[in-house]
Amino acid sequence: MANLQTKSSEVGLLRSIYAAFNRREFETVLAAMHADVDWPNGMEGGRVLGKAAVRDYWKRQFELFESRVVPTNFTGEADGRIAVDVHQVVHDKAGKLVVDQMVQHVYEIRAGLIASMEIRSESVPNRN
Repeated sequence: MANLQTKSSEVGLLRSIYAAFNRREFETVLAAMHADVDWPNGMEGGRVLGKAAVRDYWKRQFELFESRVVPTNFTGEADGRIAVDVHQVVHDKAGKLVVDQMVQHVYEIRAGLIASMEIRSESVPNRN
């Protein structure tokens, strides 16, 4: 695992992005992404490419669901990416719990901007 000490600015960026996402400040989150960001479509499957596609995906997602994602741990990957253990809670618009789980988001950051994100949905231990 790579040392996160050297990636403290990237971890700080990701912390601020999660906070902005949970406040639904999507333009703030999009501003932290490369124009051609490669993003997972966790709701419908596949991937979306570019900020406009991410914005459209989030619009569709939040017409159906309310979610909150809270990072609990950051780990440097051998390839330079940052893995984030995330507590994800999703409710439908009627308030029914759909998902309450730990997942892992893995980010590639280039030139201070998010270039891509991957979701690893295998069982991730809750390290709280």
